Amino acid sequence: MNRIQKQITAALALIILTSCGSTAPSQSADTTNAAVSSDTTVTTAAETAVTSDTVPSVTTPAAPAEPVDLSKGLTDAMYSRAVLNTGNRARLAAVMKRAENGEKITIGTIGGSITQGTAASNQNTCYAGLFRQYWEEKFPDAEIELVNAGIGGTNSYLGVHRADEQLLSYSPDVVIVEFSVNDTDMVRNKYSYDSLVRKILTSESSPAVILLFTTQENGTSLQDTHLQIGMAYDLPCLSYREAVYPEVAAKTLDWKDISPDNIHPNDVGHSLIGQIISRYLDDVYADIDNIGTDTSFDTPAFTADYYKNAEMLSSADIEPVEMTGFEKGTNKVYPVLFPDNFVTEDEGYLKFETDCSCLGIFYLKTVDGKGGKYDVIIDGERKGVIDANFKGGWGNYGETTQMLMGKESSHHTVEIKLSEGSEKTAMTILGIMES
Repeated sequence: MNRIQKQITAALALIILTSCGSTAPSQSADTTNAAVSSDTTVTTAAETAVTSDTVPSVTTPAAPAEPVDLSKGLTDAMYSRAVLNTGNRARLAAVMKRAENGEKITIGTIGGSITQGTAASNQNTCYAGLFRQYWEEKFPDAEIELVNAGIGGTNSYLGVHRADEQLLSYSPDVVIVEFSVNDTDMVRNKYSYDSLVRKILTSESSPAVILLFTTQENGTSLQDTHLQIGMAYDLPCLSYREAVYPEVAAKTLDWKDISPDNIHPNDVGHSLIGQIISRYLDDVYADIDNIGTDTSFDTPAFTADYYKNAEMLSSADIEPVEMTGFEKGTNKVYPVLFPDNFVTEDEGYLKFETDCSCLGIFYLKTVDGKGGKYDVIIDGERKGVIDANFKGGWGNYGETTQMLMGKESSHHTVEIKLSEGSEKTAMTILGIMES
C-alpha cells in the first residue's frame, strides 16, 4: 500500500467510526445564510443562459412497469435515464490514452458519506473502490492511484475549502464530484458547488470531471441545481437518482434492497453506481478515436465564483491577537484530516485578524451535551452564532457556518466569544474557511 492509499485509508477509517449510519445534516436558515450579502442575488449571464430548454428534463414520466431483477444488474432503461449529459469527453479520452501507454493515473472522488463509503461493507465495494477497479481492469499496464476525499455529513461549501489540500494536492487526472444529497441550500450550495467544480477543472493537473447525482429515498436531491452547472460546462452528468428513483416510486424496486437507511447505498446500491460509471466510461473508450483533443477550459463562471480562492486555515496558520481559554490542539473526530484546532473544554475567547472576501467557521458539534454557543463578531459587529451542542444527534461531526460573503477582499478583525447564557461550555474550532 503506497503513501496516498495509507493516508486516505487511515483518514477514512477514523471518519467511518463516527459517521456510519448518519444522514446529511441540514442547516437552519439563520446559520446557513448568516451575513450573506445582497451580492448573492446577482444572476450572471451564464446562469441566465442555462434555461429550462437547455437543462434536460429528469425522472421519466412513464412509470417503469417490470420489476427490476438486481441479480442481472443495471438495466438499459436505468442507464439511459442516468446519463443526463454525455458532456465533452476530450479530457477523459486523453487520460485513457495515457493509461493505455502504461502511465501512472490518479483518480479522485470528493463528496459526502456516500462517496466515503458509509453502508458499504468495505472500501472495495463502495463506488469509489469500483471506480478504481474499472481503471485497473481496463488498463492493467497502468499504475492506478485512488484519492477518496469523501467525508460524511459534509457539503460542497466545506468541499471547496478543503479541495486543494485533500484532493488537488495529489494532482488527479479524473475526479468524480458527489454532493447532491448533502447540499441542501439552493443559494449557497449553488455558489459553493460551482466554485468547487471550477477549482477542480482549472487546477494544475487539468483533470477530467464527472458529476454524480445521488438521492434520498424520497427523491430529495440538489441534482437540478448541480445539473445546471454541469450543463454550463458541458460535463458528463451521471444520475443514480434517475436510475433508481423512478423504479422505487413505481414500486418496481424496493429501496430496502439498495440501502439500509433513507440515504446510503449498500453494496448493491454502490454496484449500480459503479455500473453507471463503468458503462459510461466504456462508451467513451469505444469512441476514443473520434473524440477531439482540445482539453482546454475557458468557460466563464456560471455564478459569481465567490469561492474561487477558497482555503482552509488551521490553528497552525493563524496567530491570534488575543486568546484566553482556547488552546491549540486536536480533535478525536478528524484527527488526521483536520489535526490543528482551537479547543476549549470550558470557556474561551479568540481574536485574530485576516484578509478575505468570504469567511466561514468550521467547528465540531458534539452529542455529549457539553458543547456551547459562541458569538462570531467581525469588525465589531455580531455576524452570527456557532452552536456546538448536538445532544441526542446521530454523532459528532463538523458543521460549517458562513459569516461573510462578498466580492472584494478586505482586512477584518474576527472575535469568537462565549454567548450570553452559555457559560463554561466547550467549543472546537476545526478551521477558518476563507476566500
